[in-house]
Amino acid sequence: MRIVVLDSYTMNPGDLDDTPLRALGDCDIYPRTPPEHVFERCLGADIVLTNKVVLSAEHFHQLPQLRYIGVLATGTNVVDLEAARRHGIVVTNVPAYSTASVVQMVFALLLEMTQQVGLHNSKVQQGEWQQCADFSFTVAPLVELQDKTLGIIGFGSIGRGVAAVARAFGMKVLVHTRTPSAVGTGVLHTSLDNLFAQSDVISLHCPLTPDSHHLVNRARLAQMRPGSYLINTGRGPLVDERALAAALKSGHLAGAAVDVLSEEPPRQGSPLLGANNCIVTPHIAWATTAARQRLLDTVIANIRAFIDGKPVNQVN
Repeated sequence: MRIVVLDSYTMNPGDLDDTPLRALGDCDIYPRTPPEHVFERCLGADIVLTNKVVLSAEHFHQLPQLRYIGVLATGTNVVDLEAARRHGIVVTNVPAYSTASVVQMVFALLLEMTQQVGLHNSKVQQGEWQQCADFSFTVAPLVELQDKTLGIIGFGSIGRGVAAVARAFGMKVLVHTRTPSAVGTGVLHTSLDNLFAQSDVISLHCPLTPDSHHLVNRARLAQMRPGSYLINTGRGPLVDERALAAALKSGHLAGAAVDVLSEEPPRQGSPLLGANNCIVTPHIAWATTAARQRLLDTVIANIRAFIDGKPVNQVN
């Protein structure tokens, strides 16, 4: 059984033990694979694991031995699922491994925007507290979350986790989801229009589809309350980044925090780099050590199930 990992580095930069994975077969692990080397590295492989390296119908025509693709993530848009099905290739993913980590990141971003911890620390380190006549000073408004309204778009495991923490902070929670029946007590399902108009903070947790592409656009941003906040830990293209940059520049929004961008890594001149009151982190919400270990463990379990003839987490 030949196993090829095309881009292992983000899952395991060297701090996780991959011995159980290597024990499953003849294993070649590449930290990264450029597109021009995908075919040569996959040639003769029974199992290919990929995170962001694209595998297309053209690859499948050239790789008759390939029987299984394991996506090292939840999203599977890097694989042509229909073409894989036609070629008899099983494709699996890893659901829900990073829920707790992403929920934690949402509130790290929200608290940074509302408490301005980094800004105040930098001012102290620069000597401004020492020069202050008072025992306490602020350089930006501090915002209390209690009784504020959080709007959550998408209510899967991450959305539900965010709602639970928001309620612990004393926030009111509005939700918009394709499955309103999944919304339990303590939160209110509402329309997109009402959610945008009534929320003090909006957090995005819906999948990226043709319908949700640029869900947050100029018109939607105009619906948001003056002085409100936007958080995106979902997918970059959910947001029209130029429209968001304009809303921040005008002062209509108090702030935005995004862990994802439409292009990753961003090019110079990306609209949100240097935008007013905008925090940009490099797609790290999922990447705690604990989450990456769960990811690796599930990848191994998926392969074992496939070898046993009982695939789990199959997406095609």
